[in-house]
Amino acid sequence: MIPEIEKLSAAEVELMHKAPILVCILIAGADDHIDNKEIRHALELTEKKQKRAKSHLLDFYKEVGEDFEDKLRIVIHEYPHEEEERSPLIVNALTQLNPILKKIDRNFSMEFYRSLREIASEIAKSSGGVLGLKSVGEEESKYVGLSMIQDPKGY
Repeated sequence: MIPEIEKLSAAEVELMHKAPILVCILIAGADDHIDNKEIRHALELTEKKQKRAKSHLLDFYKEVGEDFEDKLRIVIHEYPHEEEERSPLIVNALTQLNPILKKIDRNFSMEFYRSLREIASEIAKSSGGVLGLKSVGEEESKYVGLSMIQDPKGY
């Protein structure tokens, strides 16, 4: 486990590890359908983050990236199939990151937050938006800013 999160409880560490997956599911499923293209893009993003993440996040994404596809599919099945039932549950889970991010190193919190927002943006663009023009669709746009997570820059 990376030093930045080792002081957290097991449940808090689990939520930190699960957060990138939850963001993927929230954004990919905003249009009520998580397609294979979005899952592939989530996998590619995780692989990139394992190689190119900022120094603080590099080891974190190596931990998260292990068996990412399996973890993603398991978490997808933990939540309701219907978007209107699934999204509020995921939003609630992501909201629980706020007190956790206040407990850990501020620089790590800020990098982690930016990373989650980058994942949200990339997943939203991966489904093509209107006419497949790499834009964010209307459904994804209501979640892509991850407004349920407070920007640690303000702590």
